[in-house]
Amino acid sequence: MQSPLFLQPVLQERIWGGTSLQDFNYELSSELTGECWGISAHQNGVSVVREGKYQGLTLADLWAQHRELFGNVPGDKFPLLTKILDANQDLSVQVHPNDLYANEHENGEFGKTECWYIIDCKEGAEMIYGHHAQTKEEFASMVEAGNWDALLRRVAIKPGDFFYVPSGTIHALCEGTLVLETQQSSDTTYRVYDYDRTDSDGNQRELHLDKALAVSTVPHQDFALHIETKHENGAEITTFVQGEYFSVYKWDVKEEAAFQQNQLFQLASVIGGSGTIVTVDGEFPLRKGDHFVMPYNMGNFVLKGELSLIVSHI
Repeated sequence: MQSPLFLQPVLQERIWGGTSLQDFNYELSSELTGECWGISAHQNGVSVVREGKYQGLTLADLWAQHRELFGNVPGDKFPLLTKILDANQDLSVQVHPNDLYANEHENGEFGKTECWYIIDCKEGAEMIYGHHAQTKEEFASMVEAGNWDALLRRVAIKPGDFFYVPSGTIHALCEGTLVLETQQSSDTTYRVYDYDRTDSDGNQRELHLDKALAVSTVPHQDFALHIETKHENGAEITTFVQGEYFSVYKWDVKEEAAFQQNQLFQLASVIGGSGTIVTVDGEFPLRKGDHFVMPYNMGNFVLKGELSLIVSHI
C-alpha cells in the first residue's frame, strides 16, 4: 500500500459555529457548523476512508486491523486528531487535562495537548491564552467573583500565527477565527466560563470548575516556540513544533516538490490551493479541504501544483 489514505471528514455543529467551512468544499447541513474532524479515530467523530483499497473502513478499523500502515507503532488508540474550527462566535474559556488526570477521571481518555495554526481571522482578532493569577487561591477567587477581564490574558492574532496549547493552559478561540488544530485524540474539555450564554432551549452549558482548577497550570507558563522555515526539494517547509505528542509543519508548494515519507505515518490537510500527489501507485488529485494519512511504506512522492498543507506526525 503506497497510496495516501483519503478520509471523509465529519462535520460537527457547535453553538459558536458558522458557515466558513463551506470554503473547504464541504457541504454544510447547519449554519452552526463549528468543527470539521478531518482525521479522527475518536468515537465522537470517526473518519471513514473515502476511496481505494480500504474504502468504507474507519480510521479506527485500520488502526485495529492494519497496524502495518502505521509502522506497527504500539498503542490501543490512534493518538492524534486533526480538526478545522470555525469560531464564528467566542468559544468558551476552557482547559484540558493531562494524560494522567484524564486516564484517572475520564475513563481512560487521553489528555489533550493541542496546537492551532491560524488559517484566517478578522482584523484585530485575538484569543485567550493563559491567565494572570499567581496562585490557585487567587485563580479560584477571581473565577468566583467573575473578574474575567482581570483574570484572562488576551493575545492579538493574525493569519499564519501558530500557538502551542499544552494541557493545563487556559484558552479560548474568539469570534472571527478559522484554525487548523492538531491535538491528542481526546474530547475532554473543562469549561471555566461561557459568557452566560444559553442554547436554543434557554439552558446554559455546564461548567467544570472543580476539575478546571485541579488541572490548570498556575501561574500560566508560556511555551517557547522555535519556528524555522527552510527551502527543500522545491518546497518551503515551516517547522512549528516538535513536541512530546506531535510535530507539526506547513508545506508550501508553488509548482513541484519531492518528498520522502520517512515517519511511521504522517497526517496531512490541504488548507489552500490545489494540485496532485504522485506516488508509485499513481497520481491523486488534491484540493482545499482534503485530509489524508501517508502510511508507513508510502516511500518517495511528489506534490504538484500550488498547495499549502499542514502536516503532522507523532
